[in-house]
Amino acid sequence: MKWYQLSLGPIQTNCYILSNDAKECIIFDPGAEAAKLIQYVQTKKLKPLAVLLTHAHFDHIGALDEIRDFFKIPAYLHEKEAKWLLDPALNGSQLFPGEPIRLKPADHLLAVETELAIGSFSFKLFETPGHSPGSISYYLAEEGLLFSGDVLFQQSIGRTDLPGGNEEQLMKSIHEKLLTLPEDTIVLSGHGAVTTIIDEMESNPFLNGF
Repeated sequence: MKWYQLSLGPIQTNCYILSNDAKECIIFDPGAEAAKLIQYVQTKKLKPLAVLLTHAHFDHIGALDEIRDFFKIPAYLHEKEAKWLLDPALNGSQLFPGEPIRLKPADHLLAVETELAIGSFSFKLFETPGHSPGSISYYLAEEGLLFSGDVLFQQSIGRTDLPGGNEEQLMKSIHEKLLTLPEDTIVLSGHGAVTTIIDEMESNPFLNGF
């Protein structure tokens, strides 16, 4: 499989596109710039199957409706943030410049840690709250890929000062769910550079000594 990273919007949120040999793909966190994302998918001649959301903060969902309407694909989100797509106060868009974001409900709500199969793609779901109540990390075991959203970054961790954030919960999520993965697991974060589990175990200043 192949993956592509696009940094979209004013906060440069990472949107990821994961594709298989049949040119089918999954889109993660289409935060903004729908036209740019659509053009990229079409240039690569990919066929999207679904949108997976790591959480529902505004900078991760801004282009969601345009993307799923254009490609006619469903969106997946944790049930704890089901109302966030519809509410600018919950998704945070009313706190920042620009139009408040009000979207259609998610097509599928996720509630338990399980295997999520979409076409030939199979993900292990980890509930990783702390940055937000419904944060999900998607783990593709056979490829050693983790889509961590805003839970774990290169040399950093997700912020917890937004509504629903909880630092103790975040640290528990990271240590019990993510750092137990194989050390060579590639971490595809919601912002910034790609990293690995071992790199963060050894050098992330927020994790050392916890």
